[in-house]
Amino acid sequence: MSEALPIIYLARHGETAWSLSGQHTGRTDIPLTERGERQARALGERLRRSTFIKVLVSPSQRAGRTAELAGFGNAAEVDPDLAEWDYGRYEGRRTAEILAERPGWLLFRDGCPDGETAARVGARADRVIERVRTAHGNVLLFSSGHILRVLVARWLGLEPAAGSCFLLGTASLSTLDHEHNNLAEPAIRLWNEIHEIE
Repeated sequence: MSEALPIIYLARHGETAWSLSGQHTGRTDIPLTERGERQARALGERLRRSTFIKVLVSPSQRAGRTAELAGFGNAAEVDPDLAEWDYGRYEGRRTAEILAERPGWLLFRDGCPDGETAARVGARADRVIERVRTAHGNVLLFSSGHILRVLVARWLGLEPAAGSCFLLGTASLSTLDHEHNNLAEPAIRLWNEIHEIE
């Protein structure tokens, strides 16, 4: 029998002031809210019984703090490819504000001026996938919503823009696997599991 392929766990960071307000948070390095810290601890409880050969984390403090509070801070290795989408001139802005200036704009189709396109984010996601597929055990990734949505699209062999179809809440947990333990059959095992906390 062949060796089991790794299961990839995706953990989105806990709540921040900007995730709460709906502002695009790419490279602005803002902390978790108090509720976000509680979410991160609760995420750790959900991951407690799992074992990981590798833990990768985005360079952002919100992802790093989530990993730390979840109990994986000492094991986490920073991976620059897990950084959130660079929103360029749309950084810190809400979608409604952008649409008022640019009707019909869609992030996953149009990208951001002076920021990244979906193709560039997809190329980063592809590099992460290439690294985690060679792991000899399960892998845990801590990052942000839009890069993780592109990553799941690329995992499934879809265009990066297909990430628009996969919603992710803060402190959500998702897992990527393979049907029949076959690299040619990538699949989603769990998506956007959220445990609500006050």
